[in-house]
Amino acid sequence: MKLITLGPEGTFSHELALKLENNKDNIVLLPTIRSIMSAVARGEGDGIVPMENSEAGGVGETLDGLMRFPLFITAEMYMPIRHNLASLVTLEKMRVIYAHPQTHEQCSDKIEQWGLPVIHTSSNASSAREAKKTPNAGAILSTTAAALYRMPVIVPDTENNAANTTRFVRISRDPATGGRPEKCSILIDPSTDRAGLLHDLLEAFAIRGINLSRIESRPSKRGIGNYVFFLDFSWSEKTGEALEELKKITEVRELGCYRKEGVPE
Repeated sequence: MKLITLGPEGTFSHELALKLENNKDNIVLLPTIRSIMSAVARGEGDGIVPMENSEAGGVGETLDGLMRFPLFITAEMYMPIRHNLASLVTLEKMRVIYAHPQTHEQCSDKIEQWGLPVIHTSSNASSAREAKKTPNAGAILSTTAAALYRMPVIVPDTENNAANTTRFVRISRDPATGGRPEKCSILIDPSTDRAGLLHDLLEAFAIRGINLSRIESRPSKRGIGNYVFFLDFSWSEKTGEALEELKKITEVRELGCYRKEGVPE
């Protein structure tokens, strides 16, 4: 089974895939999260995509992909994220920094202190490539990417929070099977806009003692003020009962019930 994730080499997604898959030949790198999900939907393998970060919040491209493609979440993984400022010149000589938007947000405190302009890129690996060909430029990178692209680390640990962590999910065309799940995810697409709707949606979980661990809204793409909701909650014997009640009042798409997958050091 191929494992499809975000490239090029040196991204955190690629680093995680290398820890999960022993055979490097089974790892496929694609340039966008949308292209990953499209490939998984075509049956080309499972995907590994970032879902949320403890500093920057949900990854919009992943949430939009789950709206667009008929896929399931089959596992989740948590990866500590460490960033570094890397460059071929010293900090004093630096005139611009290249960074992925999420990386920028996760390192905003240090970047603000340096007072340098930031140019956003599509990945940390792209940041490295751009910085190498731009005079007096730096890039915010992982240690792995800095080594891969041969850029000396000028300032280590540039993340705002030492506990900075990204939650990744494994996606597949089929739901997870076997074993008792730990968490479930659903997508709620309300067909009406009325007072008390969100209360009614959440009450189905509250009265059954089901713990909601995350709720996030995203634009439905049907016009301003129209939203869908992503919910994560702890699996319970009463999960099915709660979902049946929800389906009586709104459109619900089950994204899967799954377990946490360990990440080797």
